[in-house]
Amino acid sequence: MAVESNATELRTLPDVTLPNLNGEPTSVTALAKGRPCVVVFACNHCPYVQSVETELGAIAAAHPDVAWVAICSNDVETHPDDDVPGLRDQATRAGWHFDYLVDTSQDVARTFGAVCTPDFFVFDAAGNLTYRGAMDDARPRQPQPVDGAHLLSAVEAARSGQTYTGGKPSMGCGIKWREQ
Repeated sequence: MAVESNATELRTLPDVTLPNLNGEPTSVTALAKGRPCVVVFACNHCPYVQSVETELGAIAAAHPDVAWVAICSNDVETHPDDDVPGLRDQATRAGWHFDYLVDTSQDVARTFGAVCTPDFFVFDAAGNLTYRGAMDDARPRQPQPVDGAHLLSAVEAARSGQTYTGGKPSMGCGIKWREQ
């Protein structure tokens, strides 16, 4: 069932460290290094992510001055395709040449207020949140083109320290939370 993102209380890029797909601790703020940063909560199994993943890889490659980070927070017990081998396969097929981090505890997803995949957060060079929402108007099996329009506008706004007020909420598969 599709879930739509809502408002978040997050205002600045959290200083979080998670393992990358090689198990190496990776700091999101260190990756940003004082430049705009896009954090996307993603996973391998979700058709909403699959429908945009190749375009996301192309957009990231075309904007190397921006830090790009994907985070998977799904419970791999219930969704084994979202474990590290599946995420590696996804990064390869989608052309993601940016860090893909694993949030096993799901604490980082809670810190961000992420609720679905994909869920995009764009920060300016000072680490201020300038956009939270969808990559574009496309949805699986619908006629809108996957063009990254909202994400590209948000990145341009972040470059100048502005908030992007266009766009729309993210929509996708709900994050697969572990039972507490």
